[in-house]
Amino acid sequence: MDYSLMIDPDIRHAATLPSRFYSDPRVFEAVGEKVFARSWQFVAHRQDVRTPGSILPVTLLEGLLDEPLVVTRDTEDRLHCLSNVCTHRGNLVCEQAGRATGKAARLRCRYHGRLFSLDGRFQSMPEFEAVEGFPTPADDLSPLPFAPWGPLLLASLDPSFTLEELLAPVEERVGFLPLDELRFDSSRSRDYLVQANWALYCDNYLEGFHIPFVHPGLNEALDYGSYRTELFAYCNLQVGIAEGGEDCFDLPPDHPDAGQDIAAYYFWLFPNLMLNFYPWGLSLNVVRPLSPRRTKVSFLSYVLDPSRLDAGAGAGLDRVEREDEEVVEAVQRGVTSRLYDRGRYSPTREQGVHHFHRLLTTALE
Repeated sequence: MDYSLMIDPDIRHAATLPSRFYSDPRVFEAVGEKVFARSWQFVAHRQDVRTPGSILPVTLLEGLLDEPLVVTRDTEDRLHCLSNVCTHRGNLVCEQAGRATGKAARLRCRYHGRLFSLDGRFQSMPEFEAVEGFPTPADDLSPLPFAPWGPLLLASLDPSFTLEELLAPVEERVGFLPLDELRFDSSRSRDYLVQANWALYCDNYLEGFHIPFVHPGLNEALDYGSYRTELFAYCNLQVGIAEGGEDCFDLPPDHPDAGQDIAAYYFWLFPNLMLNFYPWGLSLNVVRPLSPRRTKVSFLSYVLDPSRLDAGAGAGLDRVEREDEEVVEAVQRGVTSRLYDRGRYSPTREQGVHHFHRLLTTALE
């Protein structure tokens, strides 16, 4: 790896990623294989495959990895995430990506009729009686590391760390909530197209430094002086303390933050998932790189307590997103300047950004 991408581990001496990171197609390609293919990704809502026989074809990170997958729930009520590529000639086994295809007892490739069970095992193939040494495990659909968590289904092509390592800090803080009761609300969910590199969007998310300057409404709901960042191995947490009178969590007595007026828990999971917990529920941000300078951000809302919607730090999320989008797009234009290369970090406000950059460059090594 080019040494110029290295980040000093001491934030007091460190400089940020060089500007070319945010526009170089070669870096973008390397990040796809070394970061995204080796991390945990959101693949579907758990409720989309809630009954036996459910089949859901998906594309993992369309525009970057473009990996065809299929999520199934077999007749024994077990969930699976499988390659959606037939092991005969490479046709998609299940089409109509992104939507449930109804119920079925098996998967059949429509090209030549190869048949698989819902757990991916090869079952039969016409006109193959004379083939020797057939079938073998290579004729099964490849399974992916995969697990449900709360309302989400998460998978990885080749994870460099476990899902338990990733989610342990989240469980410690929000495990008291009935996460399985969160329900997806499509009316409060939407996609945003951001004309900027995906990592710039994450940079912006990972610090509260900009809140007083960019988000006047949010700044009124949060106590900026008490805003803090906590770092973990593969994620970090920004804790938003409620300004006086704003809605906050009802924390149990044995909670690590008991006695504090917590308005929001902002979790970032390396490299591109944000779990924003508010008293009303969860707002999930999925950051999907499309090109070095284009990103799709999906805001997905999961409601737990409708009576607390539109209050406190969890209100006006569309406005907050548009404010972020505007400033991140301006930064994208700025980092392409011939007169800018690297900046410095605030040790008190940009620990999350420094942590992210360290994880990125370590993965790229």
